[in-house]
Amino acid sequence: MNEIKLTQFSHGGGCGCKIAPGVLTELLAAMPAGLMPPELLVGTDTSDDAAVYRLNERQAVVATTDFFTPIVDDPRDFGRIAATNALSDVYAMGATPIFALAVVGMPLDKLPREVIGEILQGGAEVCRDAGIPIAGGHSIDVLEPIYGLVGLGVVDPAKVKTNAGARDGDVLVLSKPLGIGILSAGLKKGLLSPQGYQQMVRWTTTLNRAGTVLAELDGVHAVTDVTGFGLAGHLLEMCRGGKLGAEVRIDALPLIGEAAALVRDGIATGASTRNWASYGSGVRLPASAPEWQQKLVTDPQTSGGLLIACDERALDAVQAAIADAQGESGTVIGRMVAGEAIVTVV
Repeated sequence: MNEIKLTQFSHGGGCGCKIAPGVLTELLAAMPAGLMPPELLVGTDTSDDAAVYRLNERQAVVATTDFFTPIVDDPRDFGRIAATNALSDVYAMGATPIFALAVVGMPLDKLPREVIGEILQGGAEVCRDAGIPIAGGHSIDVLEPIYGLVGLGVVDPAKVKTNAGARDGDVLVLSKPLGIGILSAGLKKGLLSPQGYQQMVRWTTTLNRAGTVLAELDGVHAVTDVTGFGLAGHLLEMCRGGKLGAEVRIDALPLIGEAAALVRDGIATGASTRNWASYGSGVRLPASAPEWQQKLVTDPQTSGGLLIACDERALDAVQAAIADAQGESGTVIGRMVAGEAIVTVV
């Protein structure tokens, strides 16, 4: 079983295998308009992390699904990362997860059953940590390994945190450091040290459970999780939703260990290039900015952190909630500003 390398079966791993945002926008635009009942509080119109459907005055159900091909070779780590990433969308809406369904696609003629079992065990471990069961799911025989979850949660409709509520002057807080895509590219090239791999797994298997607490804070105005479209892409969605601009300080961006050296050496994923091609017109970098800065802000994050727009007076409470959930308090990386929906990196 140890000789199996899961990444050899996938053309792109983790959230780096997402359809490029520009292509996705075209595909969604071609969809016919569907039924939009008043109970559907959050649907497809705001590029939010999950759908929200109001059940009554005090309860709404949050539903999402996320799955991808392997980002690492270890099957249990792959299962843990994929499950953590899927539940992140529930937390990003301010909800409490209640149960999950497994989404499983495996090349049964290539992967031993014990390897597949390890993937499922990894996902189950994360769900146990989140305090929820995997209550069912669906599996198929496919050419590339695929694993993820359908995540269900509940939230008070009045406390839903979307990506569209940011206000002028809000502070931007990032709960996890960046660099997952860069580290995964380094791993594929054999350039990532064992310590770098441990850091990568540590952050990609850290649940964004702080989102449930953030829903209770009045000063938190918008929340999203940073995944396949990179920091700039998800912040741009926040800008468009709030009809505001954003300023990000490049020197304030937190990085996972070896990611800083790797990206300066030109190590990045193809998804980073696709991201820039899709939304680069909405991002302003200094004219003299080295190429690595573009790669960094577009780096696809698998199971990335929460991006929070909050009133500065709520900053201490926000950072305390993050620290209580994951041991570190997150980083202030910039702020929302009045003006065109543009992300400006300074």
